[in-house]
Amino acid sequence: MADIFDRLLKNYGPIGQHRERAHGYFAFPKLEGEIGSRMKFRGNDVIVWSLNNYLGLANHPDIRKADADGASEFGLAHPMGARMMSGNSNLHEKLEAELAEFEEKEDAILLNFGYQGMVSIIDVLCSRHDVIVYDAESHACIIDGLRLHPGHRFVFKHNNIEDFEKQMQRATAYLEKQNKGGGILVITEGVFGMAGDQGKLKEIAALKDKYDFRLLVDDAHGFGTLGKKGAGAGEAQGVQDKIDLYFSTFAKSMASIGAFVAGDRKIIDYIRYNIRSQIFAKSLPMPLVVGNLKRLELLKTRPELKEKLWENALKLQKGLKERGFDIGNTDSVVTPIYMKGGVEEATAMVMDLRENYKIFCSIVVYPVIPRGHIIYRLIPTASHTDEDINATLEAFTAVKEKLDAGAYKTNAIPDMAEVRK
Repeated sequence: MADIFDRLLKNYGPIGQHRERAHGYFAFPKLEGEIGSRMKFRGNDVIVWSLNNYLGLANHPDIRKADADGASEFGLAHPMGARMMSGNSNLHEKLEAELAEFEEKEDAILLNFGYQGMVSIIDVLCSRHDVIVYDAESHACIIDGLRLHPGHRFVFKHNNIEDFEKQMQRATAYLEKQNKGGGILVITEGVFGMAGDQGKLKEIAALKDKYDFRLLVDDAHGFGTLGKKGAGAGEAQGVQDKIDLYFSTFAKSMASIGAFVAGDRKIIDYIRYNIRSQIFAKSLPMPLVVGNLKRLELLKTRPELKEKLWENALKLQKGLKERGFDIGNTDSVVTPIYMKGGVEEATAMVMDLRENYKIFCSIVVYPVIPRGHIIYRLIPTASHTDEDINATLEAFTAVKEKLDAGAYKTNAIPDMAEVRK
């Protein structure tokens, strides 16, 4: 019999194999200082484009005060226990009611984490007789939820409505053949966090008259950034009422921890009494609930935050396009930059950006995307300035010229790992 640890030590995985050169720099980097558009990385001041602090709430004085007051009054332990047993409070229910009203739904339930919450929602909604139809570029939390699903699932090409219909036809035919009372759950995203394009919610919703299904939308990046009042992609596309379950996290626009799902009261009540990740886990701590109530208040009453976010995002995207960069089909504030090159070139370019141009942003390479491709993902916030944007545009122009000229050609990932004992 083999020791299970022996197998792990022989293969650290596609990303972990680079840990001895990458830890603390390319992977698990440490940004220090006050959260904002400029922070410190390894002692250097850098312009940061890697924080999901869309509305700049992380260090807003009203938010800092609410967080501090919540911690001072309640401490991190309160309430003690799971919501169902001993961890409920009037403030938890107040936050749920306000979120439901904001999203134009009857009710909502709080979730401790977005990733964990989505996995559990899929688990609680679907039996082995049900079928799930989902977008091919769905977030990892959706994919991991699907792994728990004991029934059939059909995937449609990303944002391809023609293929969506094809998969719906397959799902419908399968259920009719099985004749076991199963139904169809369609899962897509309001905004796809890598490419920044909105999900085809309007087109999918229009097919509800043709096919029998329920629609679950993960709108992590749309909540607070899209729609007239910031209610998300459903509001922006005019189909919020067609979304059966609206899910989002507090980790993006609200710069906090936690998540929620909103929908019809009876369905939310079913989830509330059956979702294992909440029934068997400690309640969301009170300081987070207090802080999230204040965040939601500012989201609703300070439209200038979203306006500033979009002003910055459009300036950045316009500047990149004018300089010949490919930013794909983004129609959100998420700003990808597509380039060509290997993993080694990508890491050399990242090091140049950070060390010489003082720009810190996230990069995606193989095995997450195909070999030979590089994606930078820039996250604009309301906190960025014109100076930040202009400096970033100049930096990317310079490194792109170097990349095209072969200046980053290297045989190995640069060793930038911090010393670990």
